[in-house]
Amino acid sequence: MSIWFYLFVVSSIFLIFLIIKLLIMNNEINNIGEDLSTIIKSDTNKLITVNTNNRTLKKLANTLNKSLKELRQLELEYRNGNQELKSSITNISHDLRTPLTAIRGYLDLMENNNNITEKQINYLNIIDSKVQDLTELTDQLFDFSKSIDIHNEVQRENVCINNILEDSIIGFYSFFKEYNINPKIEICEKKIFKLLNENMLKRIFENIISNAIKYSENNFNIILKEDGTIIFSNKTNLIDTTSLEKIFDRYYTVENAKKSNGIGLSIAKQLVELNNGNIQAKYENHYLIIEIKFK
Repeated sequence: MSIWFYLFVVSSIFLIFLIIKLLIMNNEINNIGEDLSTIIKSDTNKLITVNTNNRTLKKLANTLNKSLKELRQLELEYRNGNQELKSSITNISHDLRTPLTAIRGYLDLMENNNNITEKQINYLNIIDSKVQDLTELTDQLFDFSKSIDIHNEVQRENVCINNILEDSIIGFYSFFKEYNINPKIEICEKKIFKLLNENMLKRIFENIISNAIKYSENNFNIILKEDGTIIFSNKTNLIDTTSLEKIFDRYYTVENAKKSNGIGLSIAKQLVELNNGNIQAKYENHYLIIEIKFK
């Protein structure tokens, strides 16, 4: 046999060996990718392992494992920081509630005094209004502290959006009356069911309606479309391009808004996203429009 035949055989064997090695490496790389994806998505201390002696793959696995350890350390520090923040906010909320309750009690006693003048009554009404503002802020702070602990894994069930929205609107009847708001409500007859957390959905609606009452100029529109889109809109001149961009930011407030503290919409956005939904704000023709849609 000629030397060319032997060269062909050797080359073929080498090529087959190279193909097998590449297939093994490709399989190991796929395994590394799958393991990395699983580890990141789950709460585990597992590290990436490789079943090969290839130096490059071992070096890659070691680098990824080092990054995973650093990521877990950062996550632990984040969780501890959140817990400390939650405890601080909760304590502040409780500390504020006690004196506010006492102030409200003394205000009631003074208002029942027949000897006070009309001017004093006006002053008492102003104080009472400010106490209500502080009480609402305290409740919102407490609500925010609870939202810190919310994780992406939430309990969901098949919920009728129509029913929850109607109940939420009814719950604000006294506030609508107080602020002379006659809401225009359009809820489709078709029952819209989505896989959602019912309590979170209630909080979303309550926070948005409460926010609308603060900014509304005596009008408020609520629409539930047949495709499941929920639209809240109210006329206001307190919003501009700058405030619209920050409207979902924590603690951002719009000047002159009634009892505004800026926390409600931030929590609403967080809860919508935790339920695989999307929320956006628009400002058109002097109307603030907040639109929500769940998958």
